[in-house]
Amino acid sequence: MNNLFFYGTLQHVPLLERVLGRSADSIDLAPASLRDYVALSEQEGHYPVLRQRANAETAGIIVRGLSTEDFARLNYYEGGFDYELRAVTLTSGEAADVYVPGQTVSSTDDVWDFSAWQERWGAMTVWAAEEVMDGFGKLDAEEVARRFPRIRARAWSKVLAQSGRHGQGVLDGRVDIVSHTRAHTNFFAMDEVALRHETFGGDMSDQIERAVFISSDAAIVLPYDPVRDRVLLVEQIRLGPIGRNDPVQWQMEPVAGLIDPGETAEEAARREGAEEAGLEFRLLEPAGECYASPGAATDFFHLFVGICDLPDDSAGIGGQEDEGENIRSHLLSFVDLLEMADDRRVANAPLALLTYWLARHRARLRAAV
Repeated sequence: MNNLFFYGTLQHVPLLERVLGRSADSIDLAPASLRDYVALSEQEGHYPVLRQRANAETAGIIVRGLSTEDFARLNYYEGGFDYELRAVTLTSGEAADVYVPGQTVSSTDDVWDFSAWQERWGAMTVWAAEEVMDGFGKLDAEEVARRFPRIRARAWSKVLAQSGRHGQGVLDGRVDIVSHTRAHTNFFAMDEVALRHETFGGDMSDQIERAVFISSDAAIVLPYDPVRDRVLLVEQIRLGPIGRNDPVQWQMEPVAGLIDPGETAEEAARREGAEEAGLEFRLLEPAGECYASPGAATDFFHLFVGICDLPDDSAGIGGQEDEGENIRSHLLSFVDLLEMADDRRVANAPLALLTYWLARHRARLRAAV
């Protein structure tokens, strides 16, 4: 059987292209449907779960004439999850195979909405598939499935990158990627890149070779109480100072955390405030966005000042135990925080940025209460 029926995310042609490693022009596909089956939604709507149901009909596409290489790539993409191929007869009478989830895959009672999935998750899933398929022939599918939450987070950062506010007035020049290889991947990743780029004189540069550290976007928020004129900082052990052999391995910083797939930066800031310090922000003041080190890393920060109440008993011990967090919070007057920054006792760049942003906007925030 060289035909497959797709009723789920692989109906999305850009995703199918990425998984098969070739353009849609070379793929024989057409609309199709399957009777007596229904595509129910997984809990968060990331994918459908196909179940038998009398008199139901599920729409999708048929892809014909798939090669052995195509099947190998598709099986690899689906292989880290509980799926198996089943022979079916489509509504048209044409025979095909279909990927069917096992009974361990749970679903809701709601019919899966492909259009809604495309709008919310389509772009992220295509970016994630690029990283997944980069492991084809190198990593087994089970290992890719283990890494999939971080793969999705890195992919979501690429979606967020399309709507940044920065970049006005800079060169929009040509960049030729000569080679791009994944040197390491786990919680974070490292890529080796060779490229040539347009120069300000209009020529192309010589080939340069660089490495880039791949993370995912983070929301960073400085909790501020404008009535008491105080802030809250969190303290925790940090790997950067350990790697640098810095004797100061516990660092003071704002509340911060990686943005989950599907989250906005604002949603992540509110979630992290609750998780790390038990805080609820009345208002989030956008305070900037920036790369941590654009010459070497994808780390990108969405900065906020979070307006909240910080009574004397606000500080304590917190963090998510299942994420290995052990966090102590501290209350400081704004004057003490500004003195720390001016005295170069702040080693955390987002904290320094937020301190000086707050110095500029403090009078306005205090007057509003």
